[in-house]
Amino acid sequence: MNYVALKMLFGDRAKYLMLLCGLTFAVMLIVQQGSIFWGLMTWSQSGVTNVNVPIWVTDPGIAQVDEVKPIADTAVDRVRSVPGVEWAVPLYKGLLRARLSNGEYHQISLVGLESSTLIGRPAKVQEGRIEDLRQPDAVVVDQWTVERMGGPEVIKVGTIFELNDKLARVVAIADTQKSFTNIPVVYTTYERALRYVPRERRTLSYVLAKAKDGLPPEEVTQRIQEQTGLGAFTDDQFGWKTINWVLKNTGIGINFGTTILLGFIVGMAIAGQTFYLFTVENLRQFGALKAMGTSTFTLARMILLQAYTVGVTGYGLGVGLASLFGYFTARSGGLPFIETWQLLVLVLVALLTICTFSALISIIKLARLEPAIVFR
Repeated sequence: MNYVALKMLFGDRAKYLMLLCGLTFAVMLIVQQGSIFWGLMTWSQSGVTNVNVPIWVTDPGIAQVDEVKPIADTAVDRVRSVPGVEWAVPLYKGLLRARLSNGEYHQISLVGLESSTLIGRPAKVQEGRIEDLRQPDAVVVDQWTVERMGGPEVIKVGTIFELNDKLARVVAIADTQKSFTNIPVVYTTYERALRYVPRERRTLSYVLAKAKDGLPPEEVTQRIQEQTGLGAFTDDQFGWKTINWVLKNTGIGINFGTTILLGFIVGMAIAGQTFYLFTVENLRQFGALKAMGTSTFTLARMILLQAYTVGVTGYGLGVGLASLFGYFTARSGGLPFIETWQLLVLVLVALLTICTFSALISIIKLARLEPAIVFR
């Protein structure tokens, strides 16, 4: 009976191709939009992932990583005194304008690292050495700085530009995750960063810390909050806090969610209608099988086999087309595209739901079918 069901499915090529195209389009749309959405969310928390430290301490009212609320310099010693903290270092983060030798101005995000340890530095370096930050007037730029500020002909190792009328010399180019705002990032030491920026009463942006071995970071962050009154978050908590802020204060979630929902509805509508027409046009064949003693359960199983066969085929084609789109998008660097296994599982579940719903419409029709129809 399974063979008969597949012969019926592949025999009507027009209906089969219509089903396949509809489900492929739905899968491709959902995977594409879901991958771009998660890529944008990854960009939004790049300020956390690029620094890559386990605990962030800052003002308790902070909403996301790029919203800097300076705290007192004494916060570093207060965090170090909390039981369970292995080390704590200061971090500066703020916006500044860079002036190139050709007179152009560019906004940059300045990050100041503790000079003795350089904790929070980029994990990968394309050119130069990150340790050269300890040299006079030294800065490290990321690859997006090179791209946004004129290309490798303008920004390279050895280039000198100005930050607040003070010299900055590029000693290395780092490889970092692109930010949501796409603002170039310039790294220097914490002390030098304070000389670059206008003087303020409070200049400390964050305290970066690590829990002692064997202690959960969540427990240590709770201790820091209770004993210092500051806000303390693990890197995972701070990343999700930033993502939640983006979803709450922008229309990204609604826009992508609407597109994904439309893809699901379109796939369900096309599959449901086509499967129903497929069943109606084959009522005589199903009636003949029923007249020969085939049970409704067996006919339902045949319909489900047909639905899942075309569904799995459409799933493979849709994921393949979406992945191909993501490959070329990643090469051009225009859009983020991160395809996760969780997304693929959710899409598969959604597709099986579409196929099941479509098959049920036909099964209900078959359940009411009278075998005598073959004699009309």
